[in-house]
Amino acid sequence: MSKAAGKWRWVKWIFILPVLLFLAVQLYFFLQIWWWVDHNPGMTSFMREQQAALREKNPKANIMQTWVPYERISNNLKRAIIASEDANFTDHDGVDWQAMHKAWEKNTKKHKVVSGGSTITQQLAKNLFLSGSRNYLRKGQELIITFMLETLMDKERIFEIYLNVVEFGTGTFGAEAAARHYYGVSAAGLSAAQSARLAVMLPNPRYFDKHRDSNYLARRTGVILRRMGAADLP
Repeated sequence: MSKAAGKWRWVKWIFILPVLLFLAVQLYFFLQIWWWVDHNPGMTSFMREQQAALREKNPKANIMQTWVPYERISNNLKRAIIASEDANFTDHDGVDWQAMHKAWEKNTKKHKVVSGGSTITQQLAKNLFLSGSRNYLRKGQELIITFMLETLMDKERIFEIYLNVVEFGTGTFGAEAAARHYYGVSAAGLSAAQSARLAVMLPNPRYFDKHRDSNYLARRTGVILRRMGAADLP
């Protein structure tokens, strides 16, 4: 084999290997999601990240999370989260393109990624597999996982997993742990007002865990309470 041919072979592999690695990662995500269609996830990427952070201060620290089935989570909480986070959840294909366009315009003005315009499905994709970093490469991977979720699962299953793994505060994940942590009740027993307040905390749960008397939290809770009646549940 000539030197030129050998050099060309290495050049080809420089391009082929990243593509193969990318496809292998996507296959891993796909198989995981396929398994979770009828099996519940364990630790998510966000849970592992938060537990590691907690254990830097206390090696014995653990996150709080208890899985409960969809029917044992208050419809108040379901309506509140849809009203607050993704009003079109039952209608879109996983992405709210209008919201993403608005987020892109905002990011362009700020010259950095400050808003994602994420739907519930996109948030779940991020929580399951990705980090909390904000950049367009991670956003692209989030979209791919989002379409996998929407292809393999129905809306109720997507929402059930989301309700059980989403972060509600420092080391607090899922509806059951949140209901116990903040109100001393089960996820099934959450009132409309309690549910609205939990939903409002979602964009910045660790902050609101420490600032529960926030004026913004009180005002926004009232807004979500008024919107909850119009929320469609899967």
